[in-house]
This record gives sequence, C-alpha cells and structure tokens, in this order.
Amino acid sequence: MRLIIVGPPGAGKGTQAELLSETLGIPHISTGDLFRANISQGTPIGLEAKKYLDAGDLVPPEITINMVRERLGEPDAAKGFLLDGFPRSVEQAEALTGILADLGVGLDGVLSIVVDEDAVVGRMLARGRADDTEDVIRNRMRVYTAETSPLLDHYADRIIEVDGMGEVAAVQQQILGKLGR
Repeated sequence: MRLIIVGPPGAGKGTQAELLSETLGIPHISTGDLFRANISQGTPIGLEAKKYLDAGDLVPPEITINMVRERLGEPDAAKGFLLDGFPRSVEQAEALTGILADLGVGLDGVLSIVVDEDAVVGRMLARGRADDTEDVIRNRMRVYTAETSPLLDHYADRIIEVDGMGEVAAVQQQILGKLGR
C-alpha cells in the first residue's frame, strides 16, 4: 500500500501512522524524521537543508522533494509506504506524482483524519506543553486548514476519510476496515 496520511495537529496521525506501518509492514516516512536523519548523517542534502534551518528559514520545496525521492527509492519502500507531512502543497503533490511515475507505482489513497477542533484543542491543552496555548493551537489549526484544503481538493478522488475522535484502537480498526484489511 502506498498512502499519504493527513490530519490537523493533535489528530493522532503520528500514532495512527506508526500502528498502520507496523500492521501493514510498510515504512512510516515522516518528513521531520527525514530531515533529522539526513542532517545527523551529514548527507549532502541534509547539509543543504541545515543551512536554511540554521538561518531560521524555510527549507525550499525542492530539497524536501529530493529527500522524499531518495527515501522512496530505498528497498524497504518498494512494497509500500505511509507518507506523513508530505506533500504539503499541490506543487509537492505534483512532484510526488512524478516520483511515483518514475518508480512505476501509483498512490493507493490519502487517509484524512477528521476531528472536532474544540475537542482537539482541549486534548492538546491537557498535554500541558508550554507552547500549547489555545491561541497558538487554534492558529496552527487555521494554518493546517489553509494549507491542506487545496491538497484535499487535488486528491478528492483518493480521499479515505476517517473519524479521528474515538479511542486509538477504534480509529485504527476504522482505518483498516476502510483499507479492506
């Protein structure tokens, strides 16, 4: 299976992605993890990304795209993958289409974890992190919605909507059911 997982901050997509990765036997590929791995290993692309991050700038999309291209070409991703944090824009989605075409594979679906914003804000506030104020959380939700809406429209025919408001195991069962597993 070749999947993308999307959902707002606090929706539990990282948790669901890890469980799904384990159950399906495919790698969970998070762009955050890719950046950290490439930087810590001192790869050429990691060093390039580090220059931007150290300057407090956003890493240009082509660097992220190249990291994803390299990662999807690794042997463990040949039988499938679960992308988390990529693509973040229609431009990146189109780049992913090209990467997959080069690999001779297609995308099976886009898991969209849908949650109630007020409930997620409460959940995130309960974590007690210093940077998790209600204003900050709600702003992150607005940014997510603005960034992701065009992406969801782009993938409209591949969206697999999941209610993320249940217990972790119930959400996982719902995902597996919708994937026919």
